[in-house]
Amino acid sequence: MADERQTLLDERALAEATSDPAARVEALRREIEHHTYLYYANDAPEISDAAFDSLMRELRELETAHPDLIDPASPTQRVGGYVGDQFAPVRHARRMYSLDNAMDLEELDAWLDRVVEAFGRMVPVCCELKIDGSSIALTYEGARLVRAATRGDGTTGEDVTANMRTVKDVPLRMREQGVAGLVDPDGSVELRGEVYMPKSSFESLNAAAEANGKQAFANPRNAAAGSLRQKDPSITAHRDLSTFVYAVADERGLHAAGQWELLQWLREAGFHVNPDVELCQTAEAVHAFCERALERREELPYEIDGVVVKVNSFSQQESMGYTARAPRWAIAFKFPPEEKTTLLRDITVQVGRTGKLTPVAELDPVVVAGSTVARATLHNEDEVQRKDVRVGDTVIIRKAGDVIPEVLGPVLSLRPADAASWRMPGACPSCGSPVIREEGEVDFRCISIDCPAQALERLLHWASRGAMDIDGMGEEIVSRLVESGRLTDVADYYTLDEAELSLLDMGRVNKDGDPIRLGSTVAKKLVAAIDESRTRSFARALFGLGIRHVGKTIAELLAAAYPSADALMEATEDDLAAIDGVGPKIARSAYLFLRTPDNVAVIERLRKHGVALEDEAAAAGDQLPQTLAGLTFVLTGSLVESGMTRDEAGGALKARGAKVSSSVSKKTSFVVAGEAAGSKYDKAVSLGVPILDEAALLRILETGEAPSSEAGA
Repeated sequence: MADERQTLLDERALAEATSDPAARVEALRREIEHHTYLYYANDAPEISDAAFDSLMRELRELETAHPDLIDPASPTQRVGGYVGDQFAPVRHARRMYSLDNAMDLEELDAWLDRVVEAFGRMVPVCCELKIDGSSIALTYEGARLVRAATRGDGTTGEDVTANMRTVKDVPLRMREQGVAGLVDPDGSVELRGEVYMPKSSFESLNAAAEANGKQAFANPRNAAAGSLRQKDPSITAHRDLSTFVYAVADERGLHAAGQWELLQWLREAGFHVNPDVELCQTAEAVHAFCERALERREELPYEIDGVVVKVNSFSQQESMGYTARAPRWAIAFKFPPEEKTTLLRDITVQVGRTGKLTPVAELDPVVVAGSTVARATLHNEDEVQRKDVRVGDTVIIRKAGDVIPEVLGPVLSLRPADAASWRMPGACPSCGSPVIREEGEVDFRCISIDCPAQALERLLHWASRGAMDIDGMGEEIVSRLVESGRLTDVADYYTLDEAELSLLDMGRVNKDGDPIRLGSTVAKKLVAAIDESRTRSFARALFGLGIRHVGKTIAELLAAAYPSADALMEATEDDLAAIDGVGPKIARSAYLFLRTPDNVAVIERLRKHGVALEDEAAAAGDQLPQTLAGLTFVLTGSLVESGMTRDEAGGALKARGAKVSSSVSKKTSFVVAGEAAGSKYDKAVSLGVPILDEAALLRILETGEAPSSEAGA
């Protein structure tokens, strides 16, 4: 390390500026920015932490003595005192696209072949590590950081400027070397990157959370995203976040011809740029980079889940263009699912809302693909037998799609001699009632209607987003209400009041040993959400009742045929079975449910409490002309202009006779593609299915007339 005294008295001549506070403040800021750049961007500090702290202390003292010299871009201003009430929406300069994925080398080669086809030869591509963090957009005006926003839906994100100012490797103003690379130094430039939490910081954060009895974060990605959305920036400041910056919204504002030059400019401008990047000229070089990244994945201090490969030249990128959701000039090569071994301590049984018994593997906690896994479903008894997993086994764990924990099987060479095959217990672990397995089914079920586990799951299902959407009514609150005896069935939700909810004992105590209550703020929001749920459609209420075999689509079919609870309860089993898409098995389940006295009593109580149990327009025969009958629509992406959800748009189409499907096929009439449309858009293109934008959808709903099949957007 260089001589610190000489470093502190280098060409900036700090000592000579003492007679002019403004000059000294500026010199100190430049010096601190210089050493921040060396530490974070170059990983090559010239001075010790103590010497750096000395510079910061002197700057802070000068700014305190001369408040008129305080500048928002000063290093002392990273953590302000502002605590925001909400995160304002921010529209990005240009859309932040997702990336298409290559799940193996064959799919990666297929993309490389498309690049060769586009240009008649292999062109240079830039390979970068795919950081498993949270996307961020940083806007600089006149080289100063003025705004930071989350990705959001790709078009509009949330303003997290105050929090991003606390992240130490984010320059509050660009270095002079970087400013020289801008076409207009006083103009605006929006940069893109990834905010992440280092593995060591994630472990420390969770250790502290567990020590304080708080919920641990699932993985570093969630921890980074949660830290970005703290209302108090000082909390973010203590979360030890870092960034890698790698893109620009509009490359025309830079003196850079391609991605490789952009990365060099970003580093010169003071940004933290990942050093693991390579400009590759051949497919073999791309393969080698991906293989090296996979080999080094565990030893890196941060999480990665693949490699991003981009056509290097900006002009060539522009010529390849974009699909509705992703650039054609880039691909994300995803690593295969990470596998780990751990000890299977026990196999417990979970009881669902319909009485289904599900075996669950209780594991020694192990970190897989960035998060700690301690439990994994084993689905059913047949699956346990097929995989031959036993209590005491060392088992292989992975995450399906890097999300859902999955037990692959045992390591037989490590099996204990006394490990016994597992069988489903004969009695329900929740209520002790007998369990049965109907002929032709793989699942065991508890047949008791008084089973408390089923009651909890039914109550949670009623409040879930797809059903009555009682915002904020989560498992912890519902469990406490069940334990207190206030909730026994879904009609009880509508007897809760704000005063009662605010005093709900949450089963924890504060530092003084007093019980923690739910509180009036949360109680008020819950009562408002409960009141709002009374207006949900009859189909959603029907789905929320949790009738076996009656999912969202079947509930809509039943409600369309019998648009009130009274009409539906009068229908015979044969009537229900005659509905297109229902059939005898579902019809019998619905018929028996609606003839059970206890269930009828709950429905009557729901009616008494004002829950909408009929579609008034349909019940009165006020049906819209069925001008879309015979047409099948598929909706993908977000509907921005109208503010409708896809479910609401689908319901409006169905009201005019259309069928709305969840998958695209040759029989699909139209695909409606909103913002960030996904793979359904690509499939529609490949099958030649007409594609409509949101404006076309709104015209259809307004006029009731569909365009010709040639009029896709």
